[in-house]
Amino acid sequence: METSTMGKVLVTAKIINLPDLFEARKGLISEEAVRSVEVSDALVDTGATYLMMPRRLIAQLGLKSYRTRQANTCGGLVDFPIYEAVRLIIQGREYNGDVGEVPDNCPVLIGQVPLEMLDFVVDPKSQRLIGNPAHGGEHMMDAY
Repeated sequence: METSTMGKVLVTAKIINLPDLFEARKGLISEEAVRSVEVSDALVDTGATYLMMPRRLIAQLGLKSYRTRQANTCGGLVDFPIYEAVRLIIQGREYNGDVGEVPDNCPVLIGQVPLEMLDFVVDPKSQRLIGNPAHGGEHMMDAY
């Protein structure tokens, strides 16, 4: 009898300060000055909506908070600081979006919105992200 296991999905993700990237493209800062981080243990969290990052990584990227948003958590409603946009790169696919802050003891969380924009689905049996089978595994978007 075969035993199958399912569990958490961890991915490598590069996260780039998007305002820095824009300034570098304008020639206002050097490419080397663009702040970025790479993590090998970003947690794919289909229960989360957005990209969430620990406060220490947000500080390392030099992101600025511009509002708070309420979120439903298992502990009730919580206000989360929201920070300016980053570029998230996973398996060569890119997504630009705002970041929510989580405590430093949490991993980077990849929620539903980034997954949708990156056109990935979770394969829980193999514990990995795969290109959306409805799009032949290719990075596509629906525009209808």
